[in-house]
Amino acid sequence: MVRRSTASLFARAYERNLKALTKLTLSNSKRVTGQVQRATAKRLKPPPGRGDWLSGMALGPGGARGYHLFRPADLKLKPGEKLPLMVMLHGCGQTGRDFAASTRMNTLAVRQRFLVLYLEQDRLAHPQGCWNWYERRSGKADAEAATLMAAIDQACVLYPVDRERIALAGLSAGASMAALLATRYPLRFKAVVMHSGVAPGAAKSSATALGAMRGQHTPPMPSTAVGKAMGAAAVFATLPPMLVLHGTADAVVAPSNAVNSAAVWATALGAKPGKPRMLQRGKRHPVQVTEFRRKGRAVVTLCEIERLGHAWSGGTARLLFSDPEGPDATRMTWAFAAAQFKLVAMA
Repeated sequence: MVRRSTASLFARAYERNLKALTKLTLSNSKRVTGQVQRATAKRLKPPPGRGDWLSGMALGPGGARGYHLFRPADLKLKPGEKLPLMVMLHGCGQTGRDFAASTRMNTLAVRQRFLVLYLEQDRLAHPQGCWNWYERRSGKADAEAATLMAAIDQACVLYPVDRERIALAGLSAGASMAALLATRYPLRFKAVVMHSGVAPGAAKSSATALGAMRGQHTPPMPSTAVGKAMGAAAVFATLPPMLVLHGTADAVVAPSNAVNSAAVWATALGAKPGKPRMLQRGKRHPVQVTEFRRKGRAVVTLCEIERLGHAWSGGTARLLFSDPEGPDATRMTWAFAAAQFKLVAMA
């Protein structure tokens, strides 16, 4: 009788524990599911900007990559009219929506009548959402670049994109990937903007990427070595003009990368640096601007922004990697791209 009573007590205790564990598991499952649903809803929620936030997916050598295209409302296109396209590449730890909210590029697109394509890194391709710009030896970087090019081509087919007016802009890892895309497909873009990125040719593997971010690897500068550093597709005269933006207080990607990026690009284009000049608008961070010219035309512009850390200059407040105190990088990016589009139209 004693044995049965003890066994019965153990059985009842086990059942109680099992019920409690089941209840706790279900509760945690509902909470986690709710968090995932809220995160998904936030990711799909359109960022600020009056227009359509359209989703898509493209396949390429690097696998599948999603994207969002912002189309301003009430465009009222004329028959056969095509619009410029700004391709945006987010940084690590960001999504396309985060980047759109930080830069407010959509709001500018409504006023200036252009389309914006936000390419999206897959977390299976990189857990932190970084672009694999540095994996050149393994071929992963070039495969990913080809996949992103497939997404751009898809957008050109599905939407009224003027293929002669496409520009690239990226932040951090997105800036480095933008430079890689421009060197691999130089004839496809009329302008490229690197914001807080690593100099082209400074890293070729994950082992060298961290050192490159710290400014420890300087790409070769002589014109005979530029093609080797940036890739065989970087034929000198075909590279698009480049705008380089970087904060002097950047503790993630060394500011020396901005100087190196401008120097490498200018060398490839045969451009010479002019005298730096200081600019400041209101109380925003001052910026030192250096233009590299070829035949009187500025083909590379370097903007070193004082007191700016690793963030989009002039971005929305209270967002990661976004500093409202800096000069408006969004306006600078579009103004630079629009100027190149105008020169193409005049040629």
